[in-house]
Amino acid sequence: MKKVFVILFLLVGGSALFAQQLPHFSQYYLNDFLINPAVAGSRGYFEGVSTHRYQWEGITDAPRTYTLSVHGPSKNRKMGFGGYVFTDNVGPTRRTGFSASYAYHVRLNDKLKLGLGLNFGILQFMIDGSKITLRDANDAIITTGVQSTLVPDAGFGTYLYHDNYYFGFSAPQLLNMKVNFFDNGQNPTGTLPSHFFATAGYKFRQIEDFIFEPIVFVKYVKPAPVQFEGTLRITYKDQVWVSGTYRDKDAMAIAVGYVINNSFTIAYAYDFTTTNLKNYNDGTHELCVGARFYRSTKKEKATPKIE
Repeated sequence: MKKVFVILFLLVGGSALFAQQLPHFSQYYLNDFLINPAVAGSRGYFEGVSTHRYQWEGITDAPRTYTLSVHGPSKNRKMGFGGYVFTDNVGPTRRTGFSASYAYHVRLNDKLKLGLGLNFGILQFMIDGSKITLRDANDAIITTGVQSTLVPDAGFGTYLYHDNYYFGFSAPQLLNMKVNFFDNGQNPTGTLPSHFFATAGYKFRQIEDFIFEPIVFVKYVKPAPVQFEGTLRITYKDQVWVSGTYRDKDAMAIAVGYVINNSFTIAYAYDFTTTNLKNYNDGTHELCVGARFYRSTKKEKATPKIE
């Protein structure tokens, strides 16, 4: 039974050790819509983004995360709509989710806008008992079959943005739903705590053809301590970029990306673990692919950021 409780802790609450239960990506700045629903419709095009993350290579049953998201503006660009799906696999456990978002955008002046967004969705938590070896074969807490449960989810966000800078705040999992895994026997429960994310970035364009963009990402999930993440991205001719990221008490990452015809993006990141786990894994790989779809043949000039 002890092993099952450990698994449930990792599935529902243990990921708070890494400051979140939601999908985490080193290239969070490439698809900030996953972090904040208020981003939906903030650009002049629709975009679809797919991300694949293979964490802690070399560790058996290490996390594998996949997402697919789409969002874009209404015709008058005052509203935004979007949605995403994700699946997070860790050994015999899996978390799958779907979320739909709505955002409204207010023009504060000629260059500054404010987005307000909401998202609603469903989360599924699953445990495959056939993949778990129990010390007590007669343990009544779990069977050899698949146990799963569905819970609703909701969140909100704000997004203040300008051509040269932006600031966002979001709070997913606001419903604090309890997760009941089993119909029979002892039924341990877990609560989905609210998350609080803040992001900010600024683009420096002092050198011709280059953009220097420092980015800060702050995360908080009670009872875990606040976690800080800092990134510096350097872009050349709005087409090619490299970046370096430091994640407090977790890892460092390097990434490279390229934009084709201002429409298609491909990016890769590699994480170096800085905790004791570095002795047991070969790093983390993350691949991101995106496409932009413009409303007209006249394309807006955009940075290579999958915005």
